[in-house]
Amino acid sequence: MNGFTYTNIFEMKGFEYLAIVGFFALLIPFWLLLNKKVKVTRQIQGVLGTLTDSTLNVPQGLFFSRYHTWTHLEKSGVAKVGLDDLLLHITGEVAFNNLKKSGERVWKGDLLAEIDQKGKTLKIFAPISGEIVEANSMLSQSPELLNDDPYIKGWMYKIKPSAWVADTNSYYLAEEATTWSRQELERFKDFLATSMGKLSPEPSTILQDGGELRDQPLSEMPDEVWKEFQDDFLSVKKLCKNRNCFRKVE
Repeated sequence: MNGFTYTNIFEMKGFEYLAIVGFFALLIPFWLLLNKKVKVTRQIQGVLGTLTDSTLNVPQGLFFSRYHTWTHLEKSGVAKVGLDDLLLHITGEVAFNNLKKSGERVWKGDLLAEIDQKGKTLKIFAPISGEIVEANSMLSQSPELLNDDPYIKGWMYKIKPSAWVADTNSYYLAEEATTWSRQELERFKDFLATSMGKLSPEPSTILQDGGELRDQPLSEMPDEVWKEFQDDFLSVKKLCKNRNCFRKVE
């Protein structure tokens, strides 16, 4: 055994081994956190779902206006008005800012309310003329009702109409409303493609795997896209072919 020298490599490379162990000690928590974020993102995408024709809820007994409000005349002679399901699927969760009070009079095409999402707003115009009977106070306490139940608990106003037949004669009802909603969804897809082309955001934030449109796509878009959407989809100036079809246009 003469000439044999024992060398303890762990003593010679102790620092290197400690460095490697420390590296993995830092890497593993980071890897776990990263995977957790990916998992949460996938869960969110699963919750949001896909915005398609089958997603839309279009009750057959309501009158739908071209600027995405609905109205329904009750037995009492008072009409409820609110936002349609397509608009709320497009915007995502919004808050309702009522601008009218009981006793005030509105005319078809008047500015009726605003919806707000983190400072991004859309103007909502009255689908009928009449006297405001009541604003839905539940929306200030539970704003999620506007999105979760837009046709039952999430109505915006009750209005005593003054020209019901004349105001609603060009609105969509039953199958016509369903067809129109589908056409509006296709029109929105074209609008969004144009907007994305201007801004060049990451497609994955708006589209599901396979190119399907994500639910609530407008919620991820900047303020300028909301303004363009207002002009293209909710502006009574563009939707009214005859400038005299409203008493006044906001």
